[in-house]
Amino acid sequence: MAKSLPLFVGLDIGTGFIKIAAGQKKSGDDLEIIYAGQTPSRGVRRGVVFDVEAAAKCIAEAVEKAEMSLGHNVEGVYISVNGSHIFCASSRGLVSVSRADGKISIEDVDRVLQASRTVSLSSSNKEIIDVYPREFIVDSETGVKDAIGMKGVRLEAEVLIVAGFTPYLKNSDKAVLRAELEVLNRAPAAAASSSAVLSEQQKELGAAVLDIGSGTTNMAVYEEGDLLHLAVLPMGSANITNDIAIGAKTDVVTAERIKIEKGTCFFKGADKKIKLTGDAGGAPEKVFSQRLVSKIIQERVGEIFELANKELKKIGREKKLPAGIVLCGGGVKLGHIEETAKKIFQLTVSVGVPRGSENIDSDPAMAAACGLANLGFKEQEEEASGGAKFSSQGGWEKVKKFFKIFVP
Repeated sequence: MAKSLPLFVGLDIGTGFIKIAAGQKKSGDDLEIIYAGQTPSRGVRRGVVFDVEAAAKCIAEAVEKAEMSLGHNVEGVYISVNGSHIFCASSRGLVSVSRADGKISIEDVDRVLQASRTVSLSSSNKEIIDVYPREFIVDSETGVKDAIGMKGVRLEAEVLIVAGFTPYLKNSDKAVLRAELEVLNRAPAAAASSSAVLSEQQKELGAAVLDIGSGTTNMAVYEEGDLLHLAVLPMGSANITNDIAIGAKTDVVTAERIKIEKGTCFFKGADKKIKLTGDAGGAPEKVFSQRLVSKIIQERVGEIFELANKELKKIGREKKLPAGIVLCGGGVKLGHIEETAKKIFQLTVSVGVPRGSENIDSDPAMAAACGLANLGFKEQEEEASGGAKFSSQGGWEKVKKFFKIFVP
């Protein structure tokens, strides 16, 4: 690996695993993922860091493994934010065009986006994580995606604000800093996963990403190239494991093995027996009903999908996403999960793997980490080109400048 090329490292702080992905720029404007790995997580519950020291140790372990594989020190990372405290809201900003000739500049766009952040969050303990532009309005002309260079007197911006509970956000920052890393930027886990598994065409047509993690399920909905909605559902694959442990009357470790090795959302025909061999300690072979286990999994997975469908109904997109549903995350590795999703959503469904990861094992569980690396790469490219970048179709890819997060 050429050490002169910069690394873009995504750190997904999950309930079950700490995941790291590192990428480098390849020919053209794409990022190539050259490393992806994970370490069991501690100190994280339902996507939120509750034990900073324990989480910091896990992050340090994951980074050490990555550095040994890469032959390169990791100093700064782009991190995911997760947890059901995260929410989104629409907002609007308004400014007067500053130039005497009325031509809208990048500075005007920056100002109107900053103005859109002045929204009441109902509590001083909440803060804005990110702002996603939907459209610009120039002198009452709506639907403008690229306002720079246009002429006008008044510039408005319709945006989606994503915010969260400040103490939880700071805990994530502290854990990363105590692992002796710099937080380069944050992104909601659902937006990061979308960056890895959705194409620009899917975002334009209308699509939703469901990232099923251990403690939560992250959801992002796109339409006309823009983020339309974001939600964090307080259920994940750990709930499936717990249900199996209760229903099959076994311990959680064995239940996790059953889920990973034999888990399926659909089973028909005569019942079969699931046989798990004993461990090295001489434990006897265990036998479980395949029909019972499948029924348990189907019910919990169906519940997760029903919650996601309610979110689509809230925004009027139930059964109305032409590009369908893309599933990712460690919880999507269950048999027949796509068929179960199709039945509930009544849309096309696929399992997404991170783009640019052809040289490593493509794993849907690594979507958020790979997406974070990709977002970091895009932001640096945008900053190098002047702070703004628009797609060839005129859609806004994202206007944002780097900021460093310092935690006392």
